[in-house]
This record gives sequence, C-alpha cells and structure tokens, in this order.
Amino acid sequence: MRTLFFTNMRRLALIAISMVLSYSAFGQPLAIQKTTATEGVVCGLPVTDVIMKRSGDLMLISMNLNLSDFELKGDRAAILMPVLINGADSVELAPVGLYSHVRYIQYLREENMAIGGETETSYKYSHRPATMAYTQTLPYAAWMNGADMYIHRTDYGCCRSVLNDAEAPLVGWREITYAPAFHYIAVADSGEKVGKLSGRAFVDFPVNRTELFPDYRNNQRELAKIIASIDSVRNDKDITVTSITIKGYASPEGPYDNNIRLAKGRTATLKQYVQNLYRFSDGFIKTDYEPEDWEGLREYVVGSGLAEKDGILQIIDSNMAPDPKNTKIQTTYPEAYKFLLQMVYPGLRHSDYTIDYVVRYYTSIEEIAAIYATAPHKLSVGEMMRYAMTLETGSDKYNEIFETAARLYPANAEANINAANAAMQRNDMVLAAKYLEKAGTGNAAVYTRGVYAALTGDYKTAKELFKQTADTIEEAAAAVAEIEAIEASNQ
Repeated sequence: MRTLFFTNMRRLALIAISMVLSYSAFGQPLAIQKTTATEGVVCGLPVTDVIMKRSGDLMLISMNLNLSDFELKGDRAAILMPVLINGADSVELAPVGLYSHVRYIQYLREENMAIGGETETSYKYSHRPATMAYTQTLPYAAWMNGADMYIHRTDYGCCRSVLNDAEAPLVGWREITYAPAFHYIAVADSGEKVGKLSGRAFVDFPVNRTELFPDYRNNQRELAKIIASIDSVRNDKDITVTSITIKGYASPEGPYDNNIRLAKGRTATLKQYVQNLYRFSDGFIKTDYEPEDWEGLREYVVGSGLAEKDGILQIIDSNMAPDPKNTKIQTTYPEAYKFLLQMVYPGLRHSDYTIDYVVRYYTSIEEIAAIYATAPHKLSVGEMMRYAMTLETGSDKYNEIFETAARLYPANAEANINAANAAMQRNDMVLAAKYLEKAGTGNAAVYTRGVYAALTGDYKTAKELFKQTADTIEEAAAAVAEIEAIEASNQ
C-alpha cells in the first residue's frame, strides 16, 4: 500500500501565490497561460518541455523528465507522481518509480508489485534512461481550469518505510477567456408616445360601382374588422386616437382610368361609412388610393408555384404602362392569367387602414409591469427599459423585455443594442447578430459589435472596434487593455 502524505495547508499556500486570472462563462478561450517552476527542478527532478493542453473533453499532459541528473541516495526507492490540484479537487497521474538495486529486488521481485501500483513506470536506478518522455491523457473536468500541477516525491527505505515526503508546484494552467462588459443603454422618453394599429379589410363592391352595401357578400365581417380595430383603441382610457387613414386598392384588370375612378370612389365611400358611425371632426379621416395593386400581384407570383412565374414577373417588372402590361400577361400566358383573374385579383381589391394614436406615459414600475403583462405595445422603449432594470440581470423576464422592445420597435437602435446584449449574455450569438444588424452606427453599437466579435473569436476585429470607442465608452478602453494583455501572455 502506498503511503502519501499530502499537507493541505502547504498546498493552499502554494496555490495562493500562483497567478489568478478572471474568466467568464460567456467568453471564448484566448490563450493558455503557463507558469513553470524555477530552473525546472522540482523535488530534485529536472523537468523540461512541460505542456498542458486541453483538447475538447481531454486534458493532454506531456513533459521530459531528466532522469540522468536525478539523485537517489543509498538503498532507497523514489516514487515521483504528478498531481493536478485546484482547491479541494485533485487527481493523481501515473507515477514513475526509481529503485536502487536492493529496493528493486525487494519490491519488484520478492513482492511482485511496484510501490506506485499498476500504472507506475518502474526503472532500476542504474538502468534508468537519460530522459523519459512522460505523457498522460485524462478526461477534462471544469475544475481543472485554474489547476496547478505538482510533483509529489516520496522516498522509501526498507519495508516501505517513508524516509522523505515532499511536493512542489511544477506548472499552473489557466484557460484565459474574454470577460465581456455589456453596455446597456438607458433610454430616456421624450415627446409624445405615439403608436399605430394597422389592418386590411376586403370590402366588396358591385362590379364597376362605388356604392357600399353593408350586407353585400362578406361586407358585414370585413366592416366589423375596421370597427373593432377603431374601438379597441378608442375605448382605452390610456389612448387618444389622433387620426385614421384609409387607402383603397383596385385590381389590374380593366382600363387604368376606370380603376382610378373605382379605387378613389370606393375609398371615399368607405370613409363616409366610418364617419357616419363615429362623427369624427373634419379631416380626422384621411384617404389615399392605389388604382392597381401591382405590388400585391408581384408578391403573390414570387411565392407561387406557377410554371410561368419567371415570364410573368418579367412583364410585371417591365416599364410598360398598366393596361398593356395586363394585356401582355393575358395574351402570353392565357391559362395562368385565367387563374390569376379568378383566384388572385379579387384579393387585390382591398382597403388598408391605419389608426394613429397617442398613449399616456406610466409613472410607477408597478403600473408598467401590469401593462407589460397585458398590453406591451402601449409601453415605450424607455418604460420597458426601466422595468427591466428592476429585474435580475440575465433572468428570463429580463431578456424577454429587451427582446419585446426590439420586436415592437424594430427601427429603434437602442432597443436593438440592448436586445443584442441580452442575447449575448445567454450565449445566443445567432439572435444577437440579427439585433446588431439594426443597431445603427453610434458608439454604443460599435462597442457592442466589438463584444460580439470577441465572443465569437474574432479578436482582431474586436480590438479595432473597441479602439474606435475607447474615448467615449469606459468599458471599451478596458476591453482593449484586456485583449492586449492576453495576446501578450500568449506570445
């Protein structure tokens, strides 16, 4: 049975003087840092070319042991065992045993067992090689990041009596990672908190006429959509409706001049219908019209499986006037045109409406939280940011609020920057990249793109982006220094 005396207090003292490096679970490895023992002699054993390297789920260890300069006095045996230690965690590696002539006979011939066990590599001292290439591969565990490797030496005499026991540090291993400082932006509210509610109704009119009949075909259902949309905001005590816009569209068949008449007249009729219901002030309802919805037709054809799709699109995208364009499709692709006329053109006759409104600001976090739970579209970016800052950083609700703000306000650069930070904090780099596409070109956006570059391993780009904002964002200057220090340690 091996007898190894590990002194915990001595280990803790040695660990305390080893280099400490911070790292982040969100970072990517930048370098492997090594610290070697003085002059490479540990417990009387000269050691050179020490390598500790992580490769996926494995820790690879190699070194050259200069056994020719190792002294073994008298009739002793020396067991040299590398040990990885990090606090309370440790693992012993395969030992190397050197035996004097007497001890070699006693332990290996008489007892038929090496002191270090089955994994020991044993040598008779007088027959030892000048250099031993020591290699060991073991499963990587998280605690090994920050571990130190020691050489533990135990000298034995007769009857396995321990004559000497010592250990000393050989090398320290740290997987250095970039620790991001996420720069969130506090958004200040200013001006009116405006919103829009948009919809589309397919109100039917008799062929070539502009009169509106509420009971005609599906008009009751389509008119109810418009009314319900208006009522949903008009009846909210927190909302003031400021205007309504109705835009009517006609389909491309028939003379263009007549389609102008139909689109314009039908829109005016629908406006009057809504005006009669609500008695809005003059000018409150605005109108617009599109004589022929070629964009809608193009959108359908692009996503269709029509065999003639490319040819039809070529005609739609041509510089021909509307009437010749429609005739060209009809005469060149008669079967496809018949299908479009029956199945697609009716859907191109529609009325789009937009309700513009103003929402009051909410003062307390409790009120903001309640509104967020039921009607987040009523909150401004600033209000949502205030709510998020009261929550635990990185929590599910915290991240959700930032993403909701970016979804409701896709053109808001600050909302997208904050959403990108939240995505990176939970290591969702794909989503972060999408938000950064809409983050603008300001200093905060440049810095956040630097964080993204560093976390995805593009350290050269990251440093360039950090340098661009080092004069305006405090975290950027620190990030440049951090990357440069890591680069220097890896040289």
